[in-house]
Amino acid sequence: MSFHVRSEEAQVAPSEGLNELLDMSLQELLEVIVTVGTRGAGRTTLDTLAPVDLISTEELRVTGQAELGKALQEIAPSFNFNNTTISDGSDIIRPATLRGLGPDQTLVLINGKRRHQQALVHVQETVGKGSAGYDINAIPLSSIDRIEILRDGAAAQYGSDAIAGVINIILKKQTEKTLVQAERGQTYAGDGANATISLNSGIGNEHLWLNMTLEQRDRGEVNRAGVADLTSTQGVFIGNWLTPDGNPVQRLRIGEAQSDNRYLWVNSGGQLTPRLSFYILGGISDREGKSYGFFRGPDSERTIPALYPEGFLPELLTRVEDESITAGLQGDINGNWVFDTSLSWGQSEFNFFSNNSANVSWYYEPNGQGSIIAQTPTSANDGALKYLQGAANVDLSGDLVVQWLPEPLFVAVGVELRKDAYRITRGDPWSYLYGRSDNPRLNITNIDNGGSAPPGIQGFPGFTPETEVDESRHSKAVYADLETSLSDSTMMAAAVRWEDYEFAGDNVTGKLSFRQEFATDFALRATLSTGFRAPGVQQIYYAQVQTTLVDGDLRETGTFNNTSDVAAHFGIPALQEETSRQASIGFVMQHIDDFFLTVDIYQIDIDDRIVLSDPIVGFSDEVERILDANQLGAAQFFTNAIDTRTRGLDVVGTYRSELGGGTLKLQAAVGLVETQVRALNSSSAIVPSSRLFNAAQIERIEKGQPRERATLSASLVKDNWKSSVVMHYFGDVSGSAFTGISQTWSGRWLTDISFDYVVSDKVTISMGANNLFNITPSHWGEAGKPLSEAGFTFGWETLPFGISGGYYYLRLKSSF
Repeated sequence: MSFHVRSEEAQVAPSEGLNELLDMSLQELLEVIVTVGTRGAGRTTLDTLAPVDLISTEELRVTGQAELGKALQEIAPSFNFNNTTISDGSDIIRPATLRGLGPDQTLVLINGKRRHQQALVHVQETVGKGSAGYDINAIPLSSIDRIEILRDGAAAQYGSDAIAGVINIILKKQTEKTLVQAERGQTYAGDGANATISLNSGIGNEHLWLNMTLEQRDRGEVNRAGVADLTSTQGVFIGNWLTPDGNPVQRLRIGEAQSDNRYLWVNSGGQLTPRLSFYILGGISDREGKSYGFFRGPDSERTIPALYPEGFLPELLTRVEDESITAGLQGDINGNWVFDTSLSWGQSEFNFFSNNSANVSWYYEPNGQGSIIAQTPTSANDGALKYLQGAANVDLSGDLVVQWLPEPLFVAVGVELRKDAYRITRGDPWSYLYGRSDNPRLNITNIDNGGSAPPGIQGFPGFTPETEVDESRHSKAVYADLETSLSDSTMMAAAVRWEDYEFAGDNVTGKLSFRQEFATDFALRATLSTGFRAPGVQQIYYAQVQTTLVDGDLRETGTFNNTSDVAAHFGIPALQEETSRQASIGFVMQHIDDFFLTVDIYQIDIDDRIVLSDPIVGFSDEVERILDANQLGAAQFFTNAIDTRTRGLDVVGTYRSELGGGTLKLQAAVGLVETQVRALNSSSAIVPSSRLFNAAQIERIEKGQPRERATLSASLVKDNWKSSVVMHYFGDVSGSAFTGISQTWSGRWLTDISFDYVVSDKVTISMGANNLFNITPSHWGEAGKPLSEAGFTFGWETLPFGISGGYYYLRLKSSF
């Protein structure tokens, strides 16, 4: 990628003590050169041809959040970080989205270089179902200098995935000091304890420098399950969930998962000659999580009474290992042209383990009597997912003098070669097998409960030898960017990119941008672009047989890749690329250095959008035969099933003034977005569109993320104190998964407060509360039965700010 600036990048040195509390003035912010999209400056950069949000490390810190995803959600209304629970791996790697689209339709960069995606595919009933996307929390907050969010289609500039926009994370490069930060916090209910300690240190000078970040963060479990007050003879709810003496009891664990997180990140560089420099950056993150499945009642065929007489709650243990490194050379050619060549490598590995569980078919007693002949393990290694990416880039940029243009024409050209690989590793045999090899009764039945024993370990059945893959894909791209000023008040830009993906073919995308300044304090900007997203290797190759809730019943649901025999039997073809068309127009208004306002509207049309189908059950004799032949209760596939249209409005404003001897800063950001499914198509002759992607899935696409988001903030700096109040609005969300009954969770305002006190130039103490008034989503109630009777007080699938309630924290920051 090429990130060209006409002048040297402005470096805002980390400040200390009182200066840090003052932040930067608006004028200083306007002098920061952003490196994503196009050259420009400002928080929402005022001179760019498309809207760019600039988020400083101070803004991230003031949110009081310990995770990058949560911090971004509080600052940028266009960004959504959906909270999930009882959703397998999605409890640890949450879906992160931009402008209401999917997690894999936003591109993430680190210092301008493409980051690798996550290995995990979201396959449960969550926002972003069927996508992989980026593990945004693999980057620790303490390593970040600033974040630039390009809220505009940019596939022609940066390649596949950038349909919704680009998030560019800039790492710290300060070399003057060592920063140590310690934080402790917990929810009002006393759980969800967070303990974070981080160190950021830099050494060197302009000729050779190194910045390093170490961070350890432990997050405790949050549980907001209600008591279970039900007895049932149907599906997953079978059995008596009450205590032996008939009292309601809590059977589920619903809320944020426990996680332990460790990080090491490095950003370095130096001058080799006066015209040649190098850079090396990368990081390692290692995270362990613990979440839970759905309760198995004491009378269920999924429970072994001799092991779990009152039923059991399966535990899912996960370990996410993420590594990346980028190295490159930058050089000056004849003082007018710049080249940048780099090599990048990264991988994400997601390991699954089950605990407090059992494989019912692995255990039996002859005729239900006598001694135990075979016992089942209660824990298992369920296997692993791994995604790997290697990329090579060569970029050249500079100015050309064109006789008929009043200003030089900026030209950037480049080539990218990339390899993406995906691996699935099988689990322990008892994590997936139906019966053990030494079991004389292959068609084993759980005699005590009178039902057929389901295969695999309960909660998260392991990956099988049949689902193991080790595949890769190559791609190549060539691009050109042009940009110039037609006059003192008019700027135009064009970009074109050709990409060729193995298995997806080639595609050409383009973008036109325009900016017209009508006065020194008012300008109009607009863009037109086409987009392209090749199916991810995760979507091409992911396969698993998993226990999911279908029509109120736990079923073994097979997710099959499109090269499988099962997909062929259902008439599901190979995946194709997604294509998009996007238009935006907006204006920028600025008054000296105390006020600015930006307003942008946009429309994004996406054709052949890739989704994960509904679990297909035996609705016909032909479908029933296919499922029975593969010993399945349901099957699902990735398919180019829908066309969507997304329309939105973004408004961002800032005002600063003096008040009572201090400095008052007011900010407001509003995001309105609406997505509609315009067409639904099935390529299968035996599965109609209504079965392939039903109303509940369409509702999640259209209403699963808030259509209205707003952030209003006020901060006052005076003497050694800084105080901040921030109000966040999350609009209504709706969902009908699991129950078939649409439920709307009402919009909510959440309030955060924080106070900073500068003890000295080296020490700052901060304290605050997020969700000060302990706001939670509206209750599920009658519409959620029987799930609400099982303990789901607030719902399940589409709750944007979660169910944890209020949280308070204390932080100590020191520099030396």
